[in-house]
Order: sequence, then structure tokens, then C-alpha cells
Amino acid sequence: MRKWNKITIDTTTDAVDAIAYQLGELGVLGGIEVIDHIPLTKAEMEEMYVDLLPDDIAPNDGTAKVICYVHEDTDIEDLIVKIGLTLQEVGQFLNIGEGTISLGETKDEDWVNNWKKYFKPFRLDDNIIIKPTWETLDDQKEDDIIIEIDPGTAFGTGSHETTRLCIHQLKKHIKEDTTLLDLGCGSGILSIIGLKLGVKTAVGTDIDPNAIRATKENCEINGISEEEMTAYQANVLADDAEPVKEMIGYGKYDIVVANILADVIIPLCSIVTPFLKEDGLFITSGIINTMEDAVKEAMIANNMEILETNYMKDWVSITAKPIR
Repeated sequence: MRKWNKITIDTTTDAVDAIAYQLGELGVLGGIEVIDHIPLTKAEMEEMYVDLLPDDIAPNDGTAKVICYVHEDTDIEDLIVKIGLTLQEVGQFLNIGEGTISLGETKDEDWVNNWKKYFKPFRLDDNIIIKPTWETLDDQKEDDIIIEIDPGTAFGTGSHETTRLCIHQLKKHIKEDTTLLDLGCGSGILSIIGLKLGVKTAVGTDIDPNAIRATKENCEINGISEEEMTAYQANVLADDAEPVKEMIGYGKYDIVVANILADVIIPLCSIVTPFLKEDGLFITSGIINTMEDAVKEAMIANNMEILETNYMKDWVSITAKPIR
């Protein structure tokens, strides 16, 4: 049983997004948990099928905890120093509150199972419902698409704004016989939803073996065959990635989607065009608003036309196509 270091940062709700983003920049990609006391809105309660909330929820005092998990082999002392420096930087323009860092330990089974009591079915949009495998669903419409998900230790339950932005664009552009390449597939949720919306075949890649395992398990749960969805552990940005790229396939895809971080999307702009068909689209998300211009500059520098930009809270989705 593998062990993980649990890092908890005591901060404020105002600083949560900035800290979570910076953790990603430091390479913490295994999933980030946020605990706060912000009450759910009426819309959120309806989306999550919540009728009653526990009586012991503390009043919102503006505080929050940002929790992340890193493998026990990580140089934890070096990482904590870097997180401390990051907090100092964020604290220059946001109130980070206590800004304290504490360290604990957990096992795979704890991480995977302890949070399940908080993950309930929710409506991703008008007709897509994300349902954890251990929950039952009583309230659904006739045309609802039900996606069963068990994200395990891989990021990607579909609730985040970046995923919603991607789904919005996929719904607009998926046609009959659409082929999809999902770079940084996480739990496979974008590909699975794409296949349910009419994608003919999907290929996913991720550098994390946990993500590939979760993707394959979630495909099986949702009745997605190996012929419909293939997932590879691969880093397409690596110096020796040419064999991987050839395996994935050049010129095969109508859509390449990347819901990652801006700092990954920027170099992807230089290699994505060969994967796309003549009229293919590059749909991106996971871009914090402060990085919007940098991503657009990378797209333009790599001979892409920006077709559409969409926003949700602090996050940005950019859809582009290569100029051939």
C-alpha cells in the first residue's frame, strides 16, 4: 500500500484559487481538496441533489483549507519551502489569512474512500448528470445522459468550471463520426461524455498511471468499449515522444481537447496541429484568467486562429484552429 504526504494550507476563501493554481505550477497534479464554509447557492443545491444540509456546518468566516497529496517519494522539505515562497508571493496581492502549512500522512485507500461521502450526483448542464458509482439516482429526465464516475486518485469529477467550459464547446462541435484526442485525460470524463454525445472514437493520454487506470475503469463502468476509447500513459511533450505521437496517430482527429494548465497548453500549441484533420479544432481549458493572453499569444505564434473565448468565474476556455 503506497503512502502519500498530506499537505494542508490554512488560508482564506479569497486566496483559494490562486493557491490551487500555484500548487499546479509546482507540479502538484494529483488532485486538490478545498474545505471552506461557503454555503451552497440554491442552484448548486439543485445541481447536487441536496435537499437538507447538516446542522453543524460552521458559519462562513472567510477561512479555508487547501489540501493536496504528494507521493511519499517526493522531496517534501523542498516542496514545503517552495509552497512557503509561493504563499509569500500570493500574499502580496491577496489576503492569505494564517498561511500556515501542516503535514500529515495518508494511504491510497484513505484518500480514495474518505471523501466519497461528500461526492453526490450533480447536473453538469441541462441533460448531463455526473453520478458517483456508489450513489443512486432517483430524479432524472427522459433525455438525461448519466455518466458514472469513480475518479479514485485521479483529478476529474466534472464539477470544476474548466470541465464545464470544455463540455460546452464539445456539445457545440461534436458531429457524426467525430474523432477526439484528450490530452491530459485525468479520469477520462471528457472523453466519456464526448462518446455519449456522439463521438465515434476517443484517445486519451496522461502522464499519471493512476489517471490511465481510472480512465479505463470509468470507461468500463459506462459501457465504453476498448474500440471506442483507448488510453495511453504518455508525455507528448517529452524530447523522445515521437514514437508516442506516431502511436496516437497524426491527422486523425476532428477535435483535440486539453483541460490542463496554461503552462502545459502553451507548449502543446507547438505540437498539436499535426494531430488534427484539415478542419480540426483545438479546445482548451484549465486556463486561469491571468494566463489568457499568454495562451492566445502561443496559439497565434503557432499559426492558429482563435475562434472563441469563454469564461466561467476565474477560468478561461479558448477554442482555436490551425491556419493551414
